[in-house]
Amino acid sequence: MGFFDKLKQSLAKTRNTLSQQVDNVFKVFVKVDEEFFEELEDALILSDLGVETTEYIIKELRDRTRSKRLTDGNDVKEELKNIIVEILTKQDNSMNIDSKPSVILVIGVNGVGKTTSIGKLAAYYKARGKKVLLAAADTFRAAAIDQLCVWADRCGCEIIKHAENSDPAAVVFDGCNAAKARNADILICDTAGRLHNKKNLMAELNKISRVIDRELPGISKEILLVLDASTGQNALSQAKLFGEAAEISGIILTKLDGTAKGGIVVAISKEQHIPVKFVGVGEKIDDIQEFNPQDFARALFETENEDNADNQKESDE
Repeated sequence: MGFFDKLKQSLAKTRNTLSQQVDNVFKVFVKVDEEFFEELEDALILSDLGVETTEYIIKELRDRTRSKRLTDGNDVKEELKNIIVEILTKQDNSMNIDSKPSVILVIGVNGVGKTTSIGKLAAYYKARGKKVLLAAADTFRAAAIDQLCVWADRCGCEIIKHAENSDPAAVVFDGCNAAKARNADILICDTAGRLHNKKNLMAELNKISRVIDRELPGISKEILLVLDASTGQNALSQAKLFGEAAEISGIILTKLDGTAKGGIVVAISKEQHIPVKFVGVGEKIDDIQEFNPQDFARALFETENEDNADNQKESDE
């Protein structure tokens, strides 16, 4: 199965919820009037796009419908899709890993799939010919170190680790020096999944960042926040809190395949101005892919009929 097909399959629950809500509005209303927009606004909020993002989308859609004099429901729906693509493409979704080595710091609360995402990320880059080194800097949970070791074995990557409760910055220090000595392309660092004290989290991440800047000056660095799509609006709250504690450069969104709340991607991009860089589309080691806004919007709205029509068109050509 190709990546787009996997993405489309993983978004099935979200698409069904969104399509059902939106299509019901388009079926009921013959005329594109104020009542239509009010019903559509409710439908988008119910699809986990959030109040603030939905209000923006409805205002844009209302303005464009009037200025372009759109009266056909399909044209209005296409415009809705365009607005969502524009929201998702306002940020740079590409990864900044141009130096050798580059560093990827991965943060997020426990239970969102952080360590699993690191393992999949390591496998993703290793499959693309990169030498990847892992650093187990979540030292407050023995299970996190053990779990990362399992992923390192599965991916065939080397791992730097210390004993439980060691200084996370010391692990990153050793990771930076090992990355230089072993000629690694990418160093991926796990970090503690705590958010009970934002001040401590900020201090810890600042210390780790200072170590990286001192040991690997001028290198490319990404700070990726892992969020669980199935938590919906709670993921938005986590993005806000972590954004206040760290300079997040991107998001890894996990568990898209098991939720109807994938619309939260749009809210995060619009309200937190953080680009989604990777999405988890399943449980296998290769079920992670770089985020493509156009593909996401297409997979979000495309019905089976449209898909079959596209396939027929391709076969005819």
